[in-house]
Amino acid sequence: MTTVPVPRQPSQSPDLPGGTPAPDITPVFALKELVSRLNREHNKVQDLLSSLGFALRSFTNLNQFLELTPLIASRVTDADGGALILFRPNGQLRLERIHCQDGHNCQTIRKALETATLQLTASSPTAGTALVPSADLTAALDYQVNRHLGADVQMFGTAILSKNEERGRLYVFSYDPNYEWTETRQKLVRLVADQTAVAIATDELTVELRKKERLDRELEIGEEIQRQLLPRQCPQIEGLELAARCKNANRVGGDYYDFIPVNYDQVRARKGTLSNCNRWSITIGDVMGKGVPAGLIMTMLRGMLRAEVLNGHQPSRILQHLNHVMYADLENSNRFVTLFYSEYNTETQVLSYSNAAHNPPLLWQAATGKITRLDTLGMLIGLDVDTQYFDAQVQLAPGDTIIYFTDGFTDAASPNGDRYDEENLVKDVEYACQTYGNPQEILEYLFGQVQQFVGAGRDATDDMTLIVMRVKPN
Repeated sequence: MTTVPVPRQPSQSPDLPGGTPAPDITPVFALKELVSRLNREHNKVQDLLSSLGFALRSFTNLNQFLELTPLIASRVTDADGGALILFRPNGQLRLERIHCQDGHNCQTIRKALETATLQLTASSPTAGTALVPSADLTAALDYQVNRHLGADVQMFGTAILSKNEERGRLYVFSYDPNYEWTETRQKLVRLVADQTAVAIATDELTVELRKKERLDRELEIGEEIQRQLLPRQCPQIEGLELAARCKNANRVGGDYYDFIPVNYDQVRARKGTLSNCNRWSITIGDVMGKGVPAGLIMTMLRGMLRAEVLNGHQPSRILQHLNHVMYADLENSNRFVTLFYSEYNTETQVLSYSNAAHNPPLLWQAATGKITRLDTLGMLIGLDVDTQYFDAQVQLAPGDTIIYFTDGFTDAASPNGDRYDEENLVKDVEYACQTYGNPQEILEYLFGQVQQFVGAGRDATDDMTLIVMRVKPN
């Protein structure tokens, strides 16, 4: 009888050399499939997180980024959905975004989450005030969300932390009874929450930066307006040489100086020019404080003073009227103004003046080389509506020099805290008037002395203004 060989079944493994049976390869195939599936899951998670990272680097709209938060959190954990609840500065809890794999249950879930947040907000004692989330609030929110979603939902929640403050909660949930919140899945949800916190912080920084840019632009405009209001150059006044400079500590300052033709209306009526004016107002003032508020008051002061000068009153009367007009506004702002007002007559070389508590200008007399202070009694403008101001006059001679200044000079501080004070200013004025031949050189020297006192590379903390007026020598 002929024996017919039986073919080997495919499921059987061939024998190894020597007749040893080979092991079954089915478990090998299963292991390879498991490894392949894990690789695919790993790559999917990496791709999703990379997409979220790209969105974080390139987003320009926070709302668009928040749309991705519950979506990515649920995808990377193979959950059924996610929800993002944010804490608002006014104390409100708001369901910001929600994502559901099953659209049929989405409305039910949304209603449950909205009910939870509304109930917690209504019962919170901090509602309507600035909200600083506490552990009790977080625990209460987790409890309410879990209760309204139901016991059949497997839920995990984590904090949205920005600048060490909890800004919201990210929840991810699954309806699968066998779903487990493993350590890996919890880490992935926290990673998405951290990315969301970075997006919120970045958006807040962007908003602050835009506010700062807008404020800088407004300050730039204010600086330009103030620069235009101050004299662009000193006028040509018969018999006088002038130099002036205003250096603000900030972009907008409260120092003020001006040269106003007193009889300009009469000159215009005769179709003359400013060089025909024989009476000039030379004034310097300082609004208490710095920055934009002081700059606004300075602008108001300039307009009122120029209008008052045209009335032709004596200096004390001008300060009296100015104090009456500005008293109410300055009283409400808790700011006051010091002002020294003087008028120079080019024909007689007489300087008439009145002082409203400003630093008295220094008069250096060429004939004697001595310095005297030009001062009269008078209170700050805006301090007392009934204060009285007084007039004084001084006869100037060729070569006499007057230094008008604000307290930014005398209050300038050295690195060790010493003040420049008026004593040092007097010494420097004496030296400058004896040494230099024109007001501009005197001005440069005095500014240089103060800068040297303050220290190289350091700026003064207050506005500094200086006017140097010299009667031309014969």
